[in-house]
Amino acid sequence: MSEPVSRAVTTASQSIPIVNIYGNKSHLDKIHVREQKGLFQRIRKSSNSLLIMVFFLLPFINYQGRQAILFDVTKQQFFFFDVTLWPQDFTVLAWVFMAAAFGLFFITVYWGRVWCGFLCPQTAWTAMFMWLEAKVEGNHHHRSALDKAPLSIAKIRKRFTKHSLWMLTALVTGCGFMGYFMPARALYIDIFTLSSGFWTGVWVWFFAICTYINAGWMREMMCLHCCPYSRFQAVMFDSNTKTVSYDAMRGETRGPRKRINKSEQAVVINNAEKSMESALGDCVDCHLCVDVCPTGIDIRNGLQYECINCGACVDACNQTMDKFGYQQNLISFTSENALKGEAKPSIWSVKAVGYASALIIMLLLIVMDIYQRSDIQLNVIRDRQSLYREISDTVTENSYLLKIRNKTQQAAVYRISVIATDDSQSQFEIPNDTLVMIKAAEQLEYPLTVRRTVIINPNTIVSQSSASMDEANNASKSFDHLEFVITEVTPKGMVTSAQLNQVSQESRFFRP
Repeated sequence: MSEPVSRAVTTASQSIPIVNIYGNKSHLDKIHVREQKGLFQRIRKSSNSLLIMVFFLLPFINYQGRQAILFDVTKQQFFFFDVTLWPQDFTVLAWVFMAAAFGLFFITVYWGRVWCGFLCPQTAWTAMFMWLEAKVEGNHHHRSALDKAPLSIAKIRKRFTKHSLWMLTALVTGCGFMGYFMPARALYIDIFTLSSGFWTGVWVWFFAICTYINAGWMREMMCLHCCPYSRFQAVMFDSNTKTVSYDAMRGETRGPRKRINKSEQAVVINNAEKSMESALGDCVDCHLCVDVCPTGIDIRNGLQYECINCGACVDACNQTMDKFGYQQNLISFTSENALKGEAKPSIWSVKAVGYASALIIMLLLIVMDIYQRSDIQLNVIRDRQSLYREISDTVTENSYLLKIRNKTQQAAVYRISVIATDDSQSQFEIPNDTLVMIKAAEQLEYPLTVRRTVIINPNTIVSQSSASMDEANNASKSFDHLEFVITEVTPKGMVTSAQLNQVSQESRFFRP
């Protein structure tokens, strides 16, 4: 009986209990994250700093005398260096966002939530606010003690300083965000000199308050309760997805112990044997993996949706393993199959191939959309008050309104021409001036008259019976098909380049 009991006790002691990530604390209790250094934290700090720097500096880049990247809502234009997108061109942006989504899904198949841990704006701004908090209130021990301390002049001073820095950072962030929708250089001056317009100030302060609440107060709550990605990320995982994982086979049974000296390191190196003084696993139950976690979870409880794959617990555990002379990567970026010794490449998995195919399709659609995009927009509106005007027995006129938009960033000259697509016995001409100049990013409404003249050759008599079926049908109709063509030319009427820049639209010419 002793042997089965012993096995049962051993099995129970090696099992990993599923516990509430907050333990005995309320979910409203503030998490004071312990500062951690290491490889992944250096990568994380560099990527977050790069993201923040790019976010603030992009609106200050000028191109050809104006802001290079600007969503001009009032003019309904999106400037991206030498490309101007109008609302009807925003399918390009839709493809870009969809391609980014499928790219994120594709990366998730291999590396889990690395976006959340290393590039998510919520993570980056939260880290910046926590850094400011640490500079004012001290490390996690000091911050925790300050929370519990009674109200005093020193506490009020520190809290006031911290929240002032937070609000200033949030205000700058609000200006940085709105700098993509209005001239950034003037925006900062107007906001900090209190001379901005009402709605400009409202939107800047709106995003400033959102930043202050999200990064200063909510922090991990955004990841735990508000972020949809954390909820459906598991759908993209498979057994070969590399996530932050705890090696339970090697770490259990966990327990505290003394550090080993150099003479004992040979006994435990490469996990060949345990220390002679203990039969415990490699986990020393130091709780550092929980202390450094931004979302306050215990990774030893297994994969959890709250984990953002920031690698803080990996760095903390590796430092602890070094101190005790144990092998690193008790907690590491690894897959479920790798922990079982069955690591397999997942490049040809169904999920990876599916996301990669969708990503390629989105990229192809972006290229096709940009390639087919025209720098000229044409809308032909026929005068509906009168179908036609008879000038003589052989001459008829129709009136049109052409709306021509120059979608480029330079003034251009365009030539207007008209082509009959189904009438060989009539000549169409435009009595108006056929050359028009349109300023950059402007639309011209140009009234136009098209004149139809019937060509009569007295030396040729064509009978109805000998005419082709197409000509007979055309003669019985009360309208002709026209095609209006707008071509970019030089001021002298010559084509600007070998690549013809033109647009066309069909319409009808009514006649008796």
